[in-house]
Order: sequence, then C-alpha cells, then structure tokens
Amino acid sequence: MTLPLWIIAIVTVAESVLVALVFLFFLRLRRSEAMLTELQANQEAMLDRLRRNANLEQALVDTFAQRQEQLVLVNEQLEGRIEALKRLLDQAEGICRSPQFLRELILNGRRKGQTAAQIARATGLTVDEVEIILVQCGEN
Repeated sequence: MTLPLWIIAIVTVAESVLVALVFLFFLRLRRSEAMLTELQANQEAMLDRLRRNANLEQALVDTFAQRQEQLVLVNEQLEGRIEALKRLLDQAEGICRSPQFLRELILNGRRKGQTAAQIARATGLTVDEVEIILVQCGEN
C-alpha cells in the first residue's frame, strides 16, 4: 500500500508549514513574555513612583497644616498686640489732651523761649488758647 508520491509531498509540506507556524508561535510567545515582563517591571517602577509621590504629598499636606496652625497662632498674637497698642494709644491721647499735660507743654515751651504761635503749632491749640493759659499761669 504505497501512497502516491504527490500525497506524501503534500502531507510533508503541510507538516513543514505546521512546524514553521508552531515555531513562529513560540517566537511570538517568547516576545510577548518579554514584553509582559517589561510591562510588569514598568508597572512596579510606576507604583514605586506613585508611592513616593503620595508620601511627598502627605508630607506637604502635613507641613501645610502645621504652617496653617502657626499662622493662626501668629494671627492671634498680632490681634492681641493690636488691642494692647490701641489701649496704649487711647491712654496716650487721653494724657496728651489732658489740661494739666497741655499746661506743662505750654510752660515748658515758654521756658525754652518759644513764642505763643510756636507753642500753639506744637500743641494743636490756637494762639489765643495758649496765651490764656500763659496768663493764668503768670508766664506772659
């Protein structure tokens, strides 16, 4: 039972094509495995970078929160100082406008040889008011 030669040739060619296809399949499989390995390595590297970025972001958020707390404390301190300075200014204005203080300023100015006009300019009073105070104190 001999098969015709052309059938054997066709089967041999078909087997050769199948072997070539299997070989090509394995080559592609090997390339795919290499690409998959490379993708996994890249994925791991990317995950590491994401973790580092997340850690950096958390550190930034933490320091930002600390800075915010510090700013709130500084703001509270500044507001306290503003209130204290306002009280001091109110006290100073009260002292500056007190009749006794103005009288002392006027008398000191007269002792230094200033004219009534110069004293009035320095104290914010009118020349007439300065002259009245000088007359009352006997310094005219």
